[in-house]
Amino acid sequence: MSWALHPLTEEQTEVQKLAREFARAEITPHSAEWDEKAYFEPSLVPKLGELGFLGMMLPEEYDGLGTDTGTYLIALEEIAAADASVAVLMSVHNSLPTQMILRYGSEAQKDRFLKKMARGEILGAFALSEPDAGSDASALTTQAVKDGSCWVLNGTKSWVTNGNTAGAIIAMARTDHAGARRGARGIGAFIVTPDLPGFNVGKKEDKLGLRASPTVQLNFDNLRVPAENLLGDETQGFVYAMQSLDNGRLGIAAQAIGIARSALEHSVTYAAERKQFGKAIKEFEAIQFKLADMAMKVSGSRALLHAAAAAKDRGQSIRQFSSMAKLMASETAMWVTTQAVQIFGGYGYVKDYPVERLMRDAKVTEIYEGTSEIQRIVIARALYGQS
Repeated sequence: MSWALHPLTEEQTEVQKLAREFARAEITPHSAEWDEKAYFEPSLVPKLGELGFLGMMLPEEYDGLGTDTGTYLIALEEIAAADASVAVLMSVHNSLPTQMILRYGSEAQKDRFLKKMARGEILGAFALSEPDAGSDASALTTQAVKDGSCWVLNGTKSWVTNGNTAGAIIAMARTDHAGARRGARGIGAFIVTPDLPGFNVGKKEDKLGLRASPTVQLNFDNLRVPAENLLGDETQGFVYAMQSLDNGRLGIAAQAIGIARSALEHSVTYAAERKQFGKAIKEFEAIQFKLADMAMKVSGSRALLHAAAAAKDRGQSIRQFSSMAKLMASETAMWVTTQAVQIFGGYGYVKDYPVERLMRDAKVTEIYEGTSEIQRIVIARALYGQS
């Protein structure tokens, strides 16, 4: 099914083909089983790294591909259309830990981590949320105290994608002190590795969707992090995180579009095959209207996403537009997958067909990396010139 509203470059066409062939060969045959068993396939990480998909926006000097944002999103959509769990691994790794180290890290930090991350030797993760700090992430309470050549961290991080498999985790912790809190300006970002004393993986969440993507709590019990693992300024970690989430939301939008596109494609095929009242259900106007609206919403979401990506690559501020893209794409994914289940009827409600999994996977795109409500707040503030 052709979807491009503008011609792809030769590089984008090759990347899209490579991602699609990899997804069909390595992911699609296993996605239903991985979902059922909530199983993470570790061999995917080096395979994605070998193809360059874990360092797409890293410069070649760090073994990355150095692609533009749009090319990265094209690849990510292809992976998401096969399995959203694999796509979120790729999205988080590419948009948050690697980009934060690239943008704010020291040369020593870049040399230590980025090449291994690009090659898939180290998987990245991002630890911001806590049990009592979700949408209000600046209310986090994990504390970092300087002790000689180390920072000592105590606290619990929640909803950490790849948290039990990552080799480099960007964790936010308070560097200010009780009685002298500085809000968002009193938080540091630390590169945490699982070999450090005091690092513990806690509860693994049993989720509605994205079941093949591990989501865990991380417990820091007097976790001793070397001072050289502090990322940038010890007071600016939350600022770094918010700026990186602007980019991360583009990845979640691409994931949502991949989910929605897959649901649309399955629905088009099924409507041509399923017969009722003596003819294929695609001949009924009620089904035609659903398919038309599904296609419109998917294409519209993709157009907005790639416009935001182009603005990013031009160096424009994209906070408003990344929120728009993420909001529109995630709500499209939820709506389109719901319509797909309806088109499949009773078969859409059982696990013999893929659309019920797609609907479950779609829901979280309206929640993580900023809920739909938070995105609307960001967009509305931008209308009044507020950050």
